[in-house]
Amino acid sequence: MNVRNCRKCKRLFNYVVGPIICPVCKDEMEAEFQKVKKYVQENPRCDIRTVSEECEVDPQQIRDWVREERLEFASDSGVGLNCEKCGKSISSGRFCPECKRDMTNSFNNAIGIGRGTAPAKEVKKPTKENPKMRFLDQ
Repeated sequence: MNVRNCRKCKRLFNYVVGPIICPVCKDEMEAEFQKVKKYVQENPRCDIRTVSEECEVDPQQIRDWVREERLEFASDSGVGLNCEKCGKSISSGRFCPECKRDMTNSFNNAIGIGRGTAPAKEVKKPTKENPKMRFLDQ
């Protein structure tokens, strides 16, 4: 059992995976997210500072939700993020679509997906000449 202290309320809880916050704080954070999401949908041209003040949520938490692609602002809202690889302006996430595609292709090429066929493994057949194999003459 992995017991830890919640980073928000300092309560002990059984940690499984994800951010180190207890289930109670996680539920509270989800309620805040729903409130922010509703506000952004009703006010599509708002910016992070306005949302933060109106919903009483930390601006960094709102930026984290945008980076996680859970929240997206309208393109004319003035909220802009930059692709972490090329610096191009994006509306949510960490990477622009082109960089995502390039990284996916690089990863696939590295592990051999998408090249048509995988390289065949060489199989050695046991022979009498193989010094590791012993045969009994009968």
